[in-house]
Amino acid sequence: MKISKAAKACGLSADTIRFYEKSGMLPDIPRGPDGHRDISAKDIDWLTLLYWLRETGMPLKQMKRFTALAKAGDAGVAERRQILRDHSAELGRRRALLDRCEEVLAIKIASYGEAP
Repeated sequence: MKISKAAKACGLSADTIRFYEKSGMLPDIPRGPDGHRDISAKDIDWLTLLYWLRETGMPLKQMKRFTALAKAGDAGVAERRQILRDHSAELGRRRALLDRCEEVLAIKIASYGEAP
């Protein structure tokens, strides 16, 4: 599929897909006779994962390390797993902080009483 359709399918912009490709974060994507990328369903799965890693705040440097390990195959599975575990733990810390922020805001909102 072409990049515009792939962008819609994975949630990334075409420019971001091009950036990830230039950064080495995508597998080699073949080009059709017209010179346009021919993005596969498997590529869409990978792009979707990258979307969610970035959406959850994973730093680009860490995403690049993760993708380099993925390209290396089974040898990098343990480190990839650890990267995801560390990121999950970070999400838990951020979630707890946001929960506390929400509690503080609720207290402040309640202090204003009901609207007239």
